[in-house]
Amino acid sequence: QVQLVESGGGLVQAGDSLRLSCGASGRTLSLYIMGWFRQAPGKEREFVAAISRGGGNTQHADSLAGRFTISRDNAKNTLYLQMNALKPEDTAVYYCAASTLALATPSARGYPYWGQGTQVTVSS
Repeated sequence: QVQLVESGGGLVQAGDSLRLSCGASGRTLSLYIMGWFRQAPGKEREFVAAISRGGGNTQHADSLAGRFTISRDNAKNTLYLQMNALKPEDTAVYYCAASTLALATPSARGYPYWGQGTQVTVSS
């Protein structure tokens, strides 16, 4: 089974940029579609972005208005989330997820494998 570990979170100021990483082990990353999700205190987990196995197709939540970009480097077995112009409302625990589904999906129910999450806190 694939194991996922997120890294790169931390405390930043509004307007800053941050890049999250998700390292995979146990299985080759190219076998999986990948997604990023986030969960703020008191709120439900929400979709951030998803990417196809080869990286040719991506999906991003409309509410993020192009500030976030998902990418992957299969040779390094790593998934990335580039976050620009961060806002306090972006504060949340960010999770990466993997699935053997053929097509990328924004539904968390489609992803059976999850990392432990990394905290992103944006101050004003």
